[in-house]
Amino acid sequence: MTDAETVRALLREHIHTAGTQWNLGTFGAIAEFMRDPGDACEIVDRPDLLSAATARGSIGFGSLAGIRPFASESATGASWNHRVALCLPTDACAMSGRTELTELGPDKDALREEDRAAILFDMGLGTLQADICIRTADPALIGVLRAEAGRPLFAPGNGAMGAILAAGPHRVFIARFGRCEVYQPIPPADGKSPEGPHTHVLPKLLRSGRTHAATEPVPDGFVPCAHLIPAHPVKDAMDRPSPWDERAHKEFQRLLQAHGDAELVRVKRDLLAAIRGGDQPSSFPVPKVRAANHTIKATLRQLAASSERRKDLDSWWAVFDARKLEDGAPDENDAYGHA
Repeated sequence: MTDAETVRALLREHIHTAGTQWNLGTFGAIAEFMRDPGDACEIVDRPDLLSAATARGSIGFGSLAGIRPFASESATGASWNHRVALCLPTDACAMSGRTELTELGPDKDALREEDRAAILFDMGLGTLQADICIRTADPALIGVLRAEAGRPLFAPGNGAMGAILAAGPHRVFIARFGRCEVYQPIPPADGKSPEGPHTHVLPKLLRSGRTHAATEPVPDGFVPCAHLIPAHPVKDAMDRPSPWDERAHKEFQRLLQAHGDAELVRVKRDLLAAIRGGDQPSSFPVPKVRAANHTIKATLRQLAASSERRKDLDSWWAVFDARKLEDGAPDENDAYGHA
């Protein structure tokens, strides 16, 4: 298969899988799509569009040329996260970079036909790999946004953000190869994110100018524009603990072999062989590969959680994960927009 066909096969498999989560955006501004097995879902599977839409949100992909899928794992709290980043070369990922609230007209590319007459506004957050937009057909909100257009969203006296929070319009995050749309209301500032599709926009993180969390390994010269996150072996979509799922674990290890960093995959293979062979941790060479520390911690935590629980893990923990974070500790790995 060509590279684009490989990416399409990967996305197609997971678009049809209810347990896969998706996100699209940047560090500090992220849109997330997920669906429950019982959700009514319209899937479009055409050469020019691969999408899934529910009453709460949607995810869709168009041209897949140039995308590099990159699978990785990283330690977080007392557990680990995994994901497959959908990356573009740094010189090919840039969107508009607008820094002022800007009206874009009817959203003719909306994933649902009934949304295509609504008006799209770029919030002007100046992000690299995604345009962070809202969409509305509400005449009152449109009037406020048009009156404030041409000014930075967070400029003193700009009433646009207050109107947006009050009205709760659709949020539409757009990258070169696709978009994520969220239809659920915006929760209040002191409220909890709703289950299902939602967005986070955190100005403090946006001001860092970073494209992704420092704890996420990304190939040199590439920027992650979106992620697919398959079912996790020990937690559900809301990060609640769940019983060990061997199938989910094996499925992500398959993705890691196919799309992960070859050196990190080797580190993991050698570590498992050493532990299963009864080696002492002092005999295991400390890898100098970037992100190897996360690979080692994630692997130890997987062994501890799995059906292959080993009595000899304590000595490995002491050497390689003695500074394990407490459950619930803040983790930059989730800082694309979670608060």
